[in-house]
Amino acid sequence: MSGQNKKTPDQEKYQQLEQKHETKRPVLKNCIRAFWVGGLFCVVGQALTYFYIYFFNFTEQTASNPTVATMIFIAMLLTGFGVYDRIGQFAGAGSAVPVTGFGNAVISAAIEHRTEGFVLGVGSNMFKLAGSVLLFGVFSAFIIALIKTILVYMGVI
Repeated sequence: MSGQNKKTPDQEKYQQLEQKHETKRPVLKNCIRAFWVGGLFCVVGQALTYFYIYFFNFTEQTASNPTVATMIFIAMLLTGFGVYDRIGQFAGAGSAVPVTGFGNAVISAAIEHRTEGFVLGVGSNMFKLAGSVLLFGVFSAFIIALIKTILVYMGVI
């Protein structure tokens, strides 16, 4: 077994050369960028929530649905104009993790496959990435609702 891990002198030289020329990733810088951009998205979302509460007389709970829909719509517009891709390159996970990343994933696949037609291109490829998120989200909500219903029926809650 130990013979498999031994490297020839050429392999060791190559590994040293590779390590010498390897690009070092700025992990801390990337984390800070992701934090600030993701935080900025959250600030915009909170401002939209207050907008819906103030101008449309929503409650704090009912304002969340139009806020999420608006954030996804804005992300889709920015993706369509090519702006969201630049934000994603700058912020990394800071742009992918919030709900705006979901909108970007859906519309990016739709834009990429639009030349194949609306049904076979856009329709069948739009939810390739986001479809699993939707599936597991709906399934998880169903399981939680089922557990809550059973607990309510048993008188625990």
